[in-house]
Amino acid sequence: MQRVLVVGVTGAGKSTLARDLGRRLGLRYLEMDALYFAGPGWAVNERLVEDVAGLAEGPRWVVDSLGYPEVRDLLWERADTVVWLDYPRRVVMPRVLRRSLRRTVTREELFGGNRETWRDWLSREHPAWWAWSQFTTRRREIERRLRDPRFAPLHAVRLGRPRDAAAWLASL
Repeated sequence: MQRVLVVGVTGAGKSTLARDLGRRLGLRYLEMDALYFAGPGWAVNERLVEDVAGLAEGPRWVVDSLGYPEVRDLLWERADTVVWLDYPRRVVMPRVLRRSLRRTVTREELFGGNRETWRDWLSREHPAWWAWSQFTTRRREIERRLRDPRFAPLHAVRLGRPRDAAAWLASL
């Protein structure tokens, strides 16, 4: 396990697991949203493909994302392991709601200096709405990729519950 993607739906805990996995295995942790969002107003990094390609060339890393469409194949082709947090909606939705509520109330600074606001909750782009609406689509995308012959060399770890993830991480 040298180049690892931690994938799952919004709110599954990808960043937390990827960060912990990086510490445990001495892998460089790459936070995809921090690479994607470049500035205020949720501005997108115009150099995303170049930045991710350069980082993915590194020998040892863990990324907390399926990958944005622009870099998805690049990451999957360079990874050697995919860890899928395949949690049910009943687990994911309370997590994403608590996280967004905390971020909104505390005005926590996020990627590119952005913050979640009360107004954002009305947008289909808000993490809570996104997690709900993209749940099935995201799961199908991950399943499709894991069956794709291009990615057959990848070692896949599918974890269905948070306690499974904790036990797997502790076993490393």
